[in-house]
Amino acid sequence: MKPSKRIKNIAALIIAALVSKSASAADMADALRNDGKIWVVVAVVTIILLGLFIFLFTIDRKVSSVEKQLNQDKKQ
Repeated sequence: MKPSKRIKNIAALIIAALVSKSASAADMADALRNDGKIWVVVAVVTIILLGLFIFLFTIDRKVSSVEKQLNQDKKQ
């Protein structure tokens, strides 16, 4: 089998898998929406993203202060 034909077959399988997954994901989202549990999912995702953003912000501040200290040490 030629490599290009093999790549086309693999791409077709991946696309088919994604299409079938999206249909089942939509059913799950509808079930969560009907039960009212979608807000729990939204809250959890929001909390996780806020935690990540706060973590990245603090890391950025620490790295900036270390860079300033290094620049001051190089000047002296």
